[in-house]
Amino acid sequence: MGGSGGAEVVAEEVNDSPIEEVRMTVPITDDPTMATLTIRTWILGLGACILLSFINQFFRFRQNPVGIGSITVQLTILPIGKLMAATLPKKTVKVPMTGWSFSLNPGPFNIKEHVLITIFANVGSGGVYALHIVTILKVFYKQKIQASLALLLTLTTQLLGYGWAGLFRKFLVDSPYMWWPASLVQVSLFRALHETEVRIRGRMTRLQFFIIVLFACFAYSVIPVYLFPSLTAISFVCWIWPKSVTANQIGAGVNGLGLGSFGFDWTAIAGFLGSPLAYPAYAIICSLVGFCLQMYVIVPIAYWTNAFEAQRFPIFSSKTFDVSGSKFNVTRILNQETFSFDEEAYDNYSKVYLSIVFAFGYGMSFATLAASLSHVALFNGRSIWKQMKSSVQDKSGDVYNRIMKKYDTVPQWWFYTIFVVVAGLAIFACEGFDKKLQLPYWGVLLAIALGLLFTLPIGIITATTNQQPGLNVITELIIGYLYPGRPVANVAFKTYGYISMVQSVFFLSDLKLGHYMKIPPRAMFVVQMAGTLVNNMVTLGTAWWLLNTVDNICDVSLLPKGSPWTCPGDNVFYSASIIWGVVGPLRMFGRLGVYASMNWFFLIGLLSPLVVWGFSRKFPQYKWIKLIHMPLIFYNASSMPEVKAVNYWSWGVVGIFFNIYVYRKYRGWWARHNYVLSAALDAGVAILALFVYFALQMNDISGPDWWGADEGDHCPLATCPIDPSMKVAGC
Repeated sequence: MGGSGGAEVVAEEVNDSPIEEVRMTVPITDDPTMATLTIRTWILGLGACILLSFINQFFRFRQNPVGIGSITVQLTILPIGKLMAATLPKKTVKVPMTGWSFSLNPGPFNIKEHVLITIFANVGSGGVYALHIVTILKVFYKQKIQASLALLLTLTTQLLGYGWAGLFRKFLVDSPYMWWPASLVQVSLFRALHETEVRIRGRMTRLQFFIIVLFACFAYSVIPVYLFPSLTAISFVCWIWPKSVTANQIGAGVNGLGLGSFGFDWTAIAGFLGSPLAYPAYAIICSLVGFCLQMYVIVPIAYWTNAFEAQRFPIFSSKTFDVSGSKFNVTRILNQETFSFDEEAYDNYSKVYLSIVFAFGYGMSFATLAASLSHVALFNGRSIWKQMKSSVQDKSGDVYNRIMKKYDTVPQWWFYTIFVVVAGLAIFACEGFDKKLQLPYWGVLLAIALGLLFTLPIGIITATTNQQPGLNVITELIIGYLYPGRPVANVAFKTYGYISMVQSVFFLSDLKLGHYMKIPPRAMFVVQMAGTLVNNMVTLGTAWWLLNTVDNICDVSLLPKGSPWTCPGDNVFYSASIIWGVVGPLRMFGRLGVYASMNWFFLIGLLSPLVVWGFSRKFPQYKWIKLIHMPLIFYNASSMPEVKAVNYWSWGVVGIFFNIYVYRKYRGWWARHNYVLSAALDAGVAILALFVYFALQMNDISGPDWWGADEGDHCPLATCPIDPSMKVAGC
């Protein structure tokens, strides 16, 4: 491993990137003598990956999940790295029985080490989607699943996409026209952290500000997390009319429309939608428009006109119901021997019904998919086509390609080997273990083909527009029609087809960050692979531990009052397995289903960007028209019922305050502190919640038992139907 040197290589061509934002952000200098895979990189990187993997998975089972992103590590790891560089001895350690050696202190802590540690942490901050399958099998379907199968399932779904990322490197990483806007944010922060910052008299440095906010958030969060959990959702309308079902439905922030609700807890603000401080203003406005369109226009009209017999069920719920209004008993339509759909039993039981919010959530997801295609074609199609042609025709590349030529590239056969081995293991996981996953080999191969097919177009969209359309609905539809009646096969197909593509794009985006920061490609590859393996093991271990130690985890009907272990994401995933896997799209959204008219949203989604595009062409003087982003509007309208109304209101108000009011009035403060504030709030509330759980709750030391101890919003009648023929306990 090399030491840190001061040599700088400056490219002969200055500012020759075809993308202006890249020219303004990314330096065209490099120091190839900087150490990269140092002992500091491994210790801090692995430590950050393990910590974030554990914390983020721990919170994914809770009512208000908290996600600590890599930006927190990016900010906090710098002083630790500098401390190690200042205190560790400059001693060379030889590895026994090998020719390897490394230095305990290879010189000053440098920016390339910092980037690699952040990549480690970034892998740890991401979830393992396949754990939803493990959870619904163990908790909801009461099926046993071997730990070895769970490990193989999670590992293959995480690694499969990496195998084919190498196929698209030339187009999505090497091409100067694929510029990955999100990476520029990281580049800007790295440069800010490694430039010498002199504290101005009367002001704090970014690090001082981060530490103060972290401790302040830690101290405050003891109130909503332990002493007064009801602060996570304050619903004033329910307090004014506590005995009115309609008032409860309108005002409830957790199980209703949430009019006037708000959460005074950072987990309620950022738990589902991410930190509002990190979103541009137009995205916040479009998101709130989608939320309000769904919750205050479409849903009330449909519910109070009794469309789809909606008044027989709660207005807002992620559960599935039978015709009597009871929770749909999926065991009545499943053949317990084959764990597959029993058509005769279904015909003798009931069709599947959804709450009106859940039903229109699926309609909006149909619109999102169609709108993504037409929006990108209309607003980005011409530029994407030009960029594609340029990337094929331009053999020399830009200045960053020329700088990177001095480093050894990753051989293609590394990627091919991963792809072949992981694909084989995926087929073995599905065909072996008594076919617990129900998906035959051809289903795995079809899922892989879909992922391969969509990686390049989705990658181009993400690399040029910073948006990543989802494929989960399409994968559920395809396997739902091809292989109906098998719930686990449906979710396994979705995971192999959709998440492998997501992982591939994720890997490519990190490669682009490494490209901009001049990180040797092989170092990037090693860190990504090691981080993925560690993240998978720690995340699975955390989930397995909680699933086997927390009584009645995820079962809201059996959990004690105020319990945070409600697993909102897993509940929606379970409902989706019934809708798409057991009953199937034909009996839900096809001619045999209650919600066939939701298919009109495909057409609505396809045409709506055309209207916006037409107005933007007719009135080019109004630049704001182009900011009306229909896929974003539909996407946020489809996020309920997993995301609650109180989350949207809290997120939107905070986002508008910081990214519109503060940004315009105090731009200097915003530029220095906005992202640091976001990272500190995430870290503070997460550390406090972990402390409370391990120090108090695990030892059966509960908070005070009083009215405010309930983590709900005190709107019990919000879950009641308003059809007078329905008799529900408590209503």
